[in-house]
Amino acid sequence: MKKPSKLARSGSTWGLMMVAPTIIGLLILNIIPFFQTIYMSFSKTKAFGAYEFCGLANYIEMFKTPEFWKATWNSVYFCILTVPVGVFLSLLVAVLLNAKIKGKTAFRAIYFLPMVVAPAAVAMVWKWIFNTEYGIINTLFGANVRWLTNPNVVLITCSIVAIWSAVGYDAVLLLSGIQNISKSLYEAADLDGASKVKQFFKITLPMVSPTLFVVLIMRLMASLKVYDLIYMMVEQTNPALTSAQSLMYLFYRESFIAGNKGYASAIVIWTVLLIGLVTVVQFIGQKKWVNYEV
Repeated sequence: MKKPSKLARSGSTWGLMMVAPTIIGLLILNIIPFFQTIYMSFSKTKAFGAYEFCGLANYIEMFKTPEFWKATWNSVYFCILTVPVGVFLSLLVAVLLNAKIKGKTAFRAIYFLPMVVAPAAVAMVWKWIFNTEYGIINTLFGANVRWLTNPNVVLITCSIVAIWSAVGYDAVLLLSGIQNISKSLYEAADLDGASKVKQFFKITLPMVSPTLFVVLIMRLMASLKVYDLIYMMVEQTNPALTSAQSLMYLFYRESFIAGNKGYASAIVIWTVLLIGLVTVVQFIGQKKWVNYEV
């Protein structure tokens, strides 16, 4: 076998140098902390940042705690509330933005705007909108709904804000997939007399399904690990906190407030396993509805 030429070796060296920052960052910020979290989940937190191996004690305690199962259900319920409605609205917006309407470039920017607004600012505005006493919604409808303090309503309120924040970003992704569909397919459908509705279900939906699958995975993952929105919308003194806190919110409380980092690490591992299970189910199911043919 011939030895690689000097030029080939030089190219390989430059290639490794270019990807080194990403690989190093991935190792330091993702991979190493993940294995540290696994180790910590089998340990008890001691004084001065020390850890003592305790086996499955954290997991046994976690599975026996009603608060943990409530947080798990809250995360799953939040996912059920946000993902179907959010993906449907994103697809609808993408189709409308792809239509021949005036000023659609401006509409694209408007729909994408929530993604570039600071989450703290978004939370402050929506907390004012949903305020029980002087919120604009209760004022307009003359209602007295406790949007953020009623345990039966608080998670629905948070899901509305989450959908509003994510629709624009998902719509832009879906729009890029729709615009990659060949125009000849629609021209042939027009010649055959197919209606716009039939074209959507027979052409647009099957051809955009790969992008739709990616958006669905992203939105499911984001919903299952939601933290910042609930943290900013629901204060720790809120009586409805138990009905709103997610797994990541519970992790924050156990790790940074209670200082029980071993137990908190077990919550993180459980969340990772839950996300992994949902992702596996999605990849198995996508064979039946995702069309990769061009």
